[in-house]
Amino acid sequence: MKKSKLLADVAAARRASGENQSEFWSRFGVTQSGGSRYERGRSLPTPLKILMLLYDAGSIDDQDLANVRKGLGKKQ
Repeated sequence: MKKSKLLADVAAARRASGENQSEFWSRFGVTQSGGSRYERGRSLPTPLKILMLLYDAGSIDDQDLANVRKGLGKKQ
């Protein structure tokens, strides 16, 4: 499987999206400070990698993620 551009360099992918850290990482249920650590090289947990790969492949979108957060009782 070809490595995702998103996972290859999450900081560059986030900057290319035009979003700040809070906007980008909250999509995946990650705080800004957690996302900052990942962008500085901390290893992404496997479940987060899977979620990000599904998002990058277009298998899930922002609405899907929002629906799941809503179902978990998390704010949008």
